[in-house]
Amino acid sequence: MHHRLMKRVYTALNLPDAHLLRDLLQHAGIAAHVFNENANSLIGFVPVTAGLPQVWITQVHQEQHANAVIADYQTRSPTTVTRQCAACAESSPGEFDSCWNCGAVFSDTTR
Repeated sequence: MHHRLMKRVYTALNLPDAHLLRDLLQHAGIAAHVFNENANSLIGFVPVTAGLPQVWITQVHQEQHANAVIADYQTRSPTTVTRQCAACAESSPGEFDSCWNCGAVFSDTTR
């Protein structure tokens, strides 16, 4: 009897999304890998979906658990809270601890 050892569980729109989901799966105890990391250069020569990053799990029996992690990830709404940096006046997402632009560390009062 043939057993599939790996299964694609997610196709991402971009590489950071794929890596974030892979990290969430690994944090949940699910071995996962990102494939097609460098395939974006193929877009235009192959169907668009063929060049998108994919997240695969190594153990098919963990698919249900992986799907639950993915569903939780997809239902999270992005934060709309921002922080304004006192040093350079740039806005950063609320969950950042330091300014994306100049690196200044936020105090708790900048939330």
